Amino acid sequence: MKKDPLLSHFAPNLLRWAATHHRPMPWKGERDPYRIWLSEVILQQTRVEQGWPYYLRFVEAYPTVRHLADAPEDAVLKLWEGLGYYSRARNLHATARHVADQLQGQFPDSYAGLLTLKGVGEYTAAAIASFAYDLPHAVLDGNVYRVLARCFGIETPTNAPAAKREFTALANALLDPAQPAAFNQAMMDFGATVCTPAQPLCPVCPLNTDCVAYRLGKVAELPRKAKAKARKDRFFVYAVFDYQGTTFVRQRLEPDIWQNLYEFPLLELMAWPDDFTELPALLLHHWFPGGSPMVPEEVTISKPFRQTLTHRQVTAVFCEIPLPATVSPAFLAAPPFANWLRVSREELKKNIAVPRVIDWYLQDIGLTLRL
Repeated sequence: MKKDPLLSHFAPNLLRWAATHHRPMPWKGERDPYRIWLSEVILQQTRVEQGWPYYLRFVEAYPTVRHLADAPEDAVLKLWEGLGYYSRARNLHATARHVADQLQGQFPDSYAGLLTLKGVGEYTAAAIASFAYDLPHAVLDGNVYRVLARCFGIETPTNAPAAKREFTALANALLDPAQPAAFNQAMMDFGATVCTPAQPLCPVCPLNTDCVAYRLGKVAELPRKAKAKARKDRFFVYAVFDYQGTTFVRQRLEPDIWQNLYEFPLLELMAWPDDFTELPALLLHHWFPGGSPMVPEEVTISKPFRQTLTHRQVTAVFCEIPLPATVSPAFLAAPPFANWLRVSREELKKNIAVPRVIDWYLQDIGLTLRL
């Protein structure tokens, strides 16, 4: 059987290209497994441009795994705020504590050992193994899938169950075992700068003579993706109580989106009412089912804010409810207020980790909300 020439040409051509096309990034060339792990977790489902400043802030705040392990979870979540997918931050913190406390601050130095860490999957384990320890494991991110699908004309949808096995086998077959870190970095850089999703630089691509997609005019069609699962719509109504320059928040402890983050008192609806002016009454009835003992001043209803998650789209509306000055301390010491944390606007902004949709609302109202 005749061997595909691209298999033997691929790595040398790619590495020659990488030698003259440097893509500067703060974690590039890093050998410390802690910093490699930190960068990879931050960059999961995050663009490099967005993750870059977060990486620098984390390294400054927590220069070693011991520093991160000793940090309060709320501080880690606050520093993570805006990146989304907060389970990554919780896993990051839990793994830091495990490495610092149970592994004497040393990351496992094998691919199998790295896979035992919480939140570390095959991609992250391969990245740490190759970049920190020069082990021959190919990394597969979106850039690598795209390069392989186009160069080898692979029609398998990248989100199909069989795709990971097929692409992993090919990537490992192409990997230069003598230079695994250089090869993996070159693959990712090449996909990010030459073999891009839109308007790839095919005419100047060093692999174009062997690229199946280029030869067959299928560059725009590859890689393929199976139809994504439909997103579920969720409708959140938040009560932003304003009392003497403070407001109330609660922590989301349920096994749901945004677990352990803080939010205003929430009423989730199955659908929006026909008239949004009904929302304050619905909120007050929800939190005071026996009848509200207070008559709030004029209530302001915000515009809708939408946050798209992997399989959900959350639309949130915020009802700003000023509490009358006549409200007694005893009233605020009883449920439901007794179950909420009372904070100032400054504390809410600086020290409390909130979902992105709430952060957008806080930025939007600026100085107009007197908290």
